Amino acid sequence: MSADMPVLHERPQVRLVWTIARKELRDSIRDRWFWLFAGGFALLAAGLAVFALSNSQVVGFGGFGRTAASLIALVQLVVPLMGLTLGARSIAGQREAGTLRFLLSHPVSRTEVFFGLLGGIGAALLAAIAAGFGVAGLVSAARGSAVDAADLLGIALSSWLLSLAMLAVGILISTLARRAGTALGTALFVWLVFTFVGDLGLMGASLATDLPVNVLFFSTLVNPVEAFRLLSMLQLEGTLDVLGPAGSYAIDTFGGIVAVPALLSLVVWTAVPLAVAWWVFARRSDV
Repeated sequence: MSADMPVLHERPQVRLVWTIARKELRDSIRDRWFWLFAGGFALLAAGLAVFALSNSQVVGFGGFGRTAASLIALVQLVVPLMGLTLGARSIAGQREAGTLRFLLSHPVSRTEVFFGLLGGIGAALLAAIAAGFGVAGLVSAARGSAVDAADLLGIALSSWLLSLAMLAVGILISTLARRAGTALGTALFVWLVFTFVGDLGLMGASLATDLPVNVLFFSTLVNPVEAFRLLSMLQLEGTLDVLGPAGSYAIDTFGGIVAVPALLSLVVWTAVPLAVAWWVFARRSDV
């Protein structure tokens, strides 16, 4: 092994990872992209809460349940875009700006830098999601709706898990791309695939080919956005019957542990891209 080859088995120092994570969190909070996403998410969450509580024609949910169902739909669109965009701009953006070279010139390893960046952006995403759900809960309570704190917290945590999965994919894109613009464009394309093309394509395939219900269910688990929806609807309703045959199949097959495959899908979508991104970042000779 050459002398300048990065050491992949080095043990990162928690203190240094924490220091880099705090720096990245401060930088993220100062970033206009973060405020655009966080502020937009909070405003949309508040607007949906007002609309859902004033619309008495929504079938299948009542009171706060209508707000929660609206929040799930909002999360499916905004949170993946947030995670993918911030992740895609992380390493590629700092490499292009020269700040990554400056950071690596200090006595820190690439592993410490990688997980410090991950921790800082992950904390920023948690703050943005907490703000959005907090505003929605306050608006619902102010309008006289009984807020189920357990449901709200459960869906918020599921949303954060989705954001981490999308952040992992975004960071992988960022490590592979040489320019921030390329990384951002790729992230937007992946967002379209996850949120629109995947769902519409699966719907079209099921109508055109009459997919078996088990194939339909496991195909939804491949998409982390759909896995989040399954997990969140289960927390909200306690049943997946509202999702049709695929939901009924899930309940009949997995019973009381029906949340496990959806949760496992989000974990895999987080762990695998992160492992690949770390391996690539640690071995790259260029900054």
